Formats: sequence, structure tokens, C-alpha cells
Amino acid sequence: MKLDEAKILIGDDSALARKQLKDVIAQFGGSTFVEAKNGQEAIDMFKAEKPDVVFLDIVMPIKDGIAAVKEIIEVDPNAVIIIVSSVGTQGQLRNAIEAGAKDFVQKPLNVEQIEKILMNHFERS
Repeated sequence: MKLDEAKILIGDDSALARKQLKDVIAQFGGSTFVEAKNGQEAIDMFKAEKPDVVFLDIVMPIKDGIAAVKEIIEVDPNAVIIIVSSVGTQGQLRNAIEAGAKDFVQKPLNVEQIEKILMNHFERS
């Protein structure tokens, strides 16, 4: 699948963080986004929208990113979930990967790292 054909879910309690990530992904061709402002909303949006890739913060209200990863993987074991967080402890990263996340991006966002992740999961347009 090409990035410009993908539906991308961004789950983060910060509107600014969601916008920054959308802007970076859009540079590489992403154009269809759905957003969630907490972990439960991310789970609900995943079920309703069936996105091709999910970017999730770890620290969010209602349900954190790790809990959201676990529930999304229960719905779709093949879901592509990328954790995006400023609290990148080894323990949390390990928990996220064990829960089913495919990758991890440290905040503040690194454009080259986002590009690499996108190119690993999508064909070039």
C-alpha cells in the first residue's frame, strides 16, 4: 500500500503533538488522518475507522498507550502500531513492543526517523 492511500490514526492527548505528527507525515504523502485524544478514543476510532497505521502516545488520559496497544491488537493482531512518546524508558518501550507495537519514535519528533518508519511500512508513491 502507498502512504497516500493509507488511513492514519494519531492518538495523543496533545492537539499540538497530533498536528506536528500530521504535518511530518504529510510531507511524505500521508493525507487521510483520524485523531484520538486518549487511549479509549484511540481504541474506539481503530474499531470504527480501521486505519492502516496507528501512532500512539504512551501517557494519555482514560487509557494509556500500552493498554490501547493491547486492546487494538486483540481486535487486529496484524495492526501496525507505532509508539510516539517523550517518556522513552526501556521498560515502557519493552512493554509497548511486547504488547504488539511495531516501532517507537522519541519526542521531539525526528523527521528522518518518521520517514524511515513510513518507508518500512508503505510503498513509495
